[in-house]
Amino acid sequence: MKSLKELLGESLGTFIIVFFGCGAVAGAVYLGAFSSLLEVAIIWGMGVTLAIFSTRNICSAHLNPAVTIAMLIAKRISWKKVPYYILAQFIGAFIASSVLYFIFQDAISVYEESLNIVRGGKESYQSAVMFGEFFPNPGFNGKFKIGWPTAMVLETIGTLLLVLVIFRLNEKEKQIDNLTPILIGLTVSSIICVIAPFTQAGLNPARDFGPRLFAYFAGWKNAAFPVPSYSFLTVYIVGPILGGVLATFLHKFMSSK
Repeated sequence: MKSLKELLGESLGTFIIVFFGCGAVAGAVYLGAFSSLLEVAIIWGMGVTLAIFSTRNICSAHLNPAVTIAMLIAKRISWKKVPYYILAQFIGAFIASSVLYFIFQDAISVYEESLNIVRGGKESYQSAVMFGEFFPNPGFNGKFKIGWPTAMVLETIGTLLLVLVIFRLNEKEKQIDNLTPILIGLTVSSIICVIAPFTQAGLNPARDFGPRLFAYFAGWKNAAFPVPSYSFLTVYIVGPILGGVLATFLHKFMSSK
């Protein structure tokens, strides 16, 4: 029963992150509800903070496969739990995407009609940005070019910083308890402000692939994935996981006596 509660906690926490974060992106893109990247970044950070506060008493509140794998390397979680944690995180993200689609489906249709976008067509990635990330960020498209190796490096750096902050804030002798979720949320917001113009700042394989997979089945098909093929895997899954792994070793080095 305890293990089931843990998995439900990971699903719920990831659901909350995606619901508020992707919901903010949807409001900005389809409704013009926000006027700046900072506003969306703050909502993402608030979502992360609320998710941790809501679930840390029933699970480890990783809410991110990159964090789970980092904690495995740091020997803070049993390897037997890792596949279940990651699956729970993906399920939470997928369900949140379906709920958001239900809320915003009419707004998405109006947005697509206004730009003559045919869902599933090559250009329909412009209306899929609420779900998975793209590089460069379609909102900044035309201002610069960025290839998948650079995008992967940015996602690696962003996740490295996030996971390193998580490790440092959770040091037993330095733990500040109730401030920790807030500071982690602020870290996410800050990273988004720097990296999102280039890659939309995924930082979380579950947050990316869960919604992206939903978008594929909701009619966007291959347009839900960035070009070149499989770059979503290198940029938004391998990149964050690599960042988390590097953060683990950097933390160990910093903590060694």
